[in-house]
Amino acid sequence: MSEKLDCLDHVLAVDDSPVDRKIIEHLLKISSCKVTAMDNGLKALQFLGLNEEDKSSSGGIDGLKVDMIITDYCMPGMTGYELLKKIKKSSILKDIPVVITSSENILERIDKCLEEGAEDFMLKPLKLSDVKRLKDYMMKDVGGVEESEINKRKLREPSDQPPSPPSLLTLMSSLSSPSLPLSSTSSFSAPSSPTLLDFPILKMNYSD
Repeated sequence: MSEKLDCLDHVLAVDDSPVDRKIIEHLLKISSCKVTAMDNGLKALQFLGLNEEDKSSSGGIDGLKVDMIITDYCMPGMTGYELLKKIKKSSILKDIPVVITSSENILERIDKCLEEGAEDFMLKPLKLSDVKRLKDYMMKDVGGVEESEINKRKLREPSDQPPSPPSLLTLMSSLSSPSLPLSSTSSFSAPSSPTLLDFPILKMNYSD
């Protein structure tokens, strides 16, 4: 049984809300993840052994490897953003993927977390499809990374998408439309070539 648990992805979940923490734990466990839950950022740092960084070889207590950290943005004492910055400044912990969660879609928060190195910024309450993306990050799945980039753009630019260009079929149908004025096509007619009646005249002039 212990060998089976050792094979599971280990996620450190940090959230001061008991309800949100239970939701995250439940979704991760039914997705075959091992979960360690903390209710604030200071306890998370203590668990990661950040204060004893020079003595530790990996994130987690007693060498227990942490594959991902998911933390709420708004927490008392230490925000998720502050926790993110401390993790990314650590030479040992900086490569652990960090995902920020929040119930508020505030673009300024999203941008600064992504700039600081967060893997993603997800809106609460989390869904099972969100956990699927988390597992992609832990497995370094290329498709998951691409989906993450799309998700980030959707969060930062919810309604500023440029209109899509017209299709080739639309352009062709507009050119062949019968409503197009005849005068607009007359300017494109090719110059008339000499007729057969012109050649004898040209020949006579040449013989003279």
